[in-house]
Formats: sequence, C-alpha cells, structure tokens
Amino acid sequence: MASGTAVIEPAELQAYCDTLLETSRFDDYCPNGLQVEGERPVRRIATGVSACQALIDAAIGWGADLLLVHHGYFWRGESPVLVGMKGRRVRSLMGAGVGLLAYHLPLDAHPEFGNNRQLGRVLGLREATATSAGKGLLWRGCLAGPTLADGFARAIAAALGRSPVHIAAGRDRPIQTLSWCTGGAQDLIEEAAALGVDAYLSGEISERTAHQARELGLDYFAAGHHATERYGVQALGAHLAERFGLQHRYFEVPNPA
Repeated sequence: MASGTAVIEPAELQAYCDTLLETSRFDDYCPNGLQVEGERPVRRIATGVSACQALIDAAIGWGADLLLVHHGYFWRGESPVLVGMKGRRVRSLMGAGVGLLAYHLPLDAHPEFGNNRQLGRVLGLREATATSAGKGLLWRGCLAGPTLADGFARAIAAALGRSPVHIAAGRDRPIQTLSWCTGGAQDLIEEAAALGVDAYLSGEISERTAHQARELGLDYFAAGHHATERYGVQALGAHLAERFGLQHRYFEVPNPA
C-alpha cells in the first residue's frame, strides 16, 4: 500500500484515467469512468475486481474516498433501477461519500496496466504482445521452454492460487506458444487458433468450448474469470498512487468463478 498524503479531485483523476486507458476507443457493455459520485477529494483509493457489497464494506472500513474496480454497474441490458441488491450497494457508497470508478474493456486492453499484460507477467510468459485479433484483446506469447500441458496447468495453479480447467488438445506434444484473453473470452478460441498457437487460456469456459478446443487441436485452459482479472486494477491503482501521491490498497474478495 502506498503511503502518500496528497489529494486530487475525482474529476481530475477520472480525466487522467480516461486519457490513459483511451476509453473513447471502446464500444463497451457498461459506462467507463465515474459511476457513483463521491463527496470529497481523493486521498485514499481502494481497488478490487467487482463492486460487490463485501468490497464496498472493506473500502469504507479502510476509509477510502474512491473505489476503483474492473466490474462496476449499469451493464447493457440490465434494469437501470436502483432497488434491491444494487440499491443497497449504491446507498452504501453514497452514505459513506465514497465514489465508484470503473473500467472494463479499456482495462483489459491497456498495454501496460491491463489485465492481459499483467496476467502475462504473473505467468512468466515471454514476448507477450497484443494482436489485432479479438478486437485487440487477444494476446500472444510463449513459455520459457516447451512444456507439457499438465506441467503448464500446475504452473497456472501455483501462480493464480487455483487449478485451471484443462481441455487436452488430443495430440501429444508440448506447449511452446500461447494466446490468452482474461475473463469471459472463451468465444475467442477460434480467433486464437487462427494465430497458430499451441494453447489458449481464458477465464471462463462454456459447454461448447471443450468441443471447439478438441476439434481445433488446442490445449485450452480456463483459469477463472476473477482469478485472471485481479491484476490490472492493482497495477492501475498502484500507478495512480505513485503518480499523484495517494494511498492505495487492494482488497481481495474470493470468487471461485
């Protein structure tokens, strides 16, 4: 946690993040930027993956002025009314005067602080590069050396703290090259295969994904939506703390999905 003592206005912080993450480039499923307005300048930023009640309570308990997340609110197609669970969450934030800042696809895609870049670093992948596939969200890289699929699955489990679902390619050969996209990106598997890699990794898996992986001849790993998207928001929060002299703390709310 950074121990800065500076202060910044929420609008200035959002403007910086919007420019840094190039939010205007994305046709996203939710609004990116400030989703709930706080009551005060920002000294303390709490970060977490999803703006659930447990994360909100932890941020408020720590004395955060702003909560920065990857998964916020107001998703396309959902009811806009603030009742029930969503109403309670927003009331908690507003009652404590805490703002909510959320970045979805822009945080997945960013070349330095994004989820895909950060996951590549956590897994020790080499030559990690964003490709033009999957609307620029698919990344490509390689392992340190040829690795059997079971060995790579163990390496994922050690790095992320959870064992991935592994669908074998149906042919006996080690993995050298890999494509990945964090979160719910299982349906990019055909675009990943077109990159000519040995394996594909995403967060989630669907019923159809197992058949696709076998027929495409790819080793496929589903490492968890939450588990693959913990790192971008931490990197962005740490960057904001360092740049503006703020305090930052990441709160982990376990999620098996």
